[in-house]
Amino acid sequence: MDRRSLLAAAVTVVLWASAFVAIRSAGTEFSPGALALGRLLSGSAALVVILLLRGEGWPPRAAWPGIATSGVLWFGVYMVALNAGEQAVDAGTAAMIVNIGPILIAVFAGWLLREGFPARVLAGMAVSFAGALVVGVSMADGGRASVLGVLLCLLAAATYAAGVLGQKPALRHASALQVTTFGCLTGTVACLPFAGQLVDELATASWSATANLVYLGVFPTALAFTTWAYALARTTAGRMGATTYAVPAVVVLMSWLALGEVPGWLTLAGGVLCLAGVAVSRSRRRARTTARPAPVD
Repeated sequence: MDRRSLLAAAVTVVLWASAFVAIRSAGTEFSPGALALGRLLSGSAALVVILLLRGEGWPPRAAWPGIATSGVLWFGVYMVALNAGEQAVDAGTAAMIVNIGPILIAVFAGWLLREGFPARVLAGMAVSFAGALVVGVSMADGGRASVLGVLLCLLAAATYAAGVLGQKPALRHASALQVTTFGCLTGTVACLPFAGQLVDELATASWSATANLVYLGVFPTALAFTTWAYALARTTAGRMGATTYAVPAVVVLMSWLALGEVPGWLTLAGGVLCLAGVAVSRSRRRARTTARPAPVD
């Protein structure tokens, strides 16, 4: 990956990490479906404006199967399931379960997309997943997770992985902005059954909750999903999935700096493991050079 792609991946990680804080805040006043629809509506509005300003039109027909798959599953089902899951389980449990997603991405990308199973990617994911488990255990709230909440987080992990696998082939035929914009619009249409709830809840929601909803749409959705697609088009789905393991570490850092929540040593250790695993998965094996024997006169 070039420097622009690495920067795009870093922007995605930071904004997706901030989304966990915003979801927890807005989720106190918005139901899961209404929050997902409001987020997608504001994200779609921002993306359509950018698409028109750049003069990019409809994506080619060959890109639509992947766009539709990622739109319905990742932008639609995933967001509703994650919002509902975070209301039924504590943040630590949710983080541990949703982080199954990158593992599913690596396995199915190696099989379906023929990316193979690079040893460094698998080793890095193992280290990062161990770190995610440590962070999750350290943040768990007494183990009061409901069965329904666990199932919803599993659904979120599965649809996240399926969405990425659908999006990767679409990026061969369309730009990152096109794939993101029309995927977000597809997810918006899928969430329209929650329109009545959104209207009712917007009438009573506080300004801070509404601001969090709009923030989720413009930054973690419109911007972060575009930078994700930009980077995904220039690397494998397995490597990009492994990169998202940096999110728990960034969440810990944001909570520390913005909310004054000083993490314990166990949480810090888990965050370091997450970052170390990402570094391993992104590294490349150095080519070995063999010295040639000196010519004999």
